[in-house]
Amino acid sequence: MGFSEAEQRAMRRALTLAASPGVPLGPNPRVGCVLLADDGSTVAEGHHRGAGTAHAEADALARAGERARGTTAVVTLEPCNHTGRTGPCARALVEAGVRRVVFAQGDANPVAVGGADTLRAAGVEVEEGLLAGEARALNRTWTFAVEHARPFVTWKFATTLDGRSAAADGTSRWVSGRAARIDTHRLRALADTMLVGTATVEVDDPALTVRDEHDVPVADQPLRAVMGLRDLDPGRRVLDGQAPTVLLRTRDPHEALADLRARDRQHVFLEGGPTLAAAFLRAGLVDEVVAYVAPVLLGAGTSAVADLGITTISAALRPMVTDVTVLEPATPDEQPNVRLTMTPDRSAAAAGHTEEH
Repeated sequence: MGFSEAEQRAMRRALTLAASPGVPLGPNPRVGCVLLADDGSTVAEGHHRGAGTAHAEADALARAGERARGTTAVVTLEPCNHTGRTGPCARALVEAGVRRVVFAQGDANPVAVGGADTLRAAGVEVEEGLLAGEARALNRTWTFAVEHARPFVTWKFATTLDGRSAAADGTSRWVSGRAARIDTHRLRALADTMLVGTATVEVDDPALTVRDEHDVPVADQPLRAVMGLRDLDPGRRVLDGQAPTVLLRTRDPHEALADLRARDRQHVFLEGGPTLAAAFLRAGLVDEVVAYVAPVLLGAGTSAVADLGITTISAALRPMVTDVTVLEPATPDEQPNVRLTMTPDRSAAAAGHTEEH
């Protein structure tokens, strides 16, 4: 049947609703819903506001009341088919007398899948795929975690022009400028987990919190995950209570991500040292690379990534650059930094064993 102009407008509005500010990231997807009358006018709108709150469809139906009967529900995600903290949205749409449902992205979550079939079985007209790409982009990491049964991994590092993350004496503050550090906190806030190795905690004592431009911790903090077999010094800042912390007693990146997935984590921000980064790269478990490059030369010191087992240029990992942004200095005495965002070439990922962290 295809999609009407009114349905296309409504889907764009639903996507805007889904992206409303203040909605916490994860563990649920962001979803918006618009109910349309036969003449294309909007009857009611709704969006999901976080785990335990009404789903977008239920929110819109509650606002519409009896006016929902005979409407078209335009939803960014396939209505769910299961009972969790809230009831199944597919059944709620049927009971409300909704005539037609248009959704963007199919729900691959094995717990919630089947909403479209339930709707069709009840005689509701169903169309899918309207602005599906935009809907997937909105819930990029949630979609990845559901489809791959593990969290999406962003590896972030700061480096000099010659690829050093620290000087020969071990000092690394600050390789990047203040603008880059502010930008890093912006990206941290998009993840639900910060991950480092025990060596990084021991040597650098990072707080691993998200802070604003005034260096004040924000209200909603990601989980701080520390990976390795060593016990942590109880005086380290990751144990200061400013954010939840978990110690993952493993050296295996696959095991670490499985543990985090079991905790409903969807997006890991990997900020560990070069050894941990190399372990994830060798395992093919880096999905995005964010590199801050500073106009600095050291000539010696710690490399940004440890040995990957690559011995010839033809075997080099060559991530695809998806964005280049010049970060203007935050103070007059600094120089600009460059942020490179890249997608790894998985076909070239080297296999190897993990190291101790």
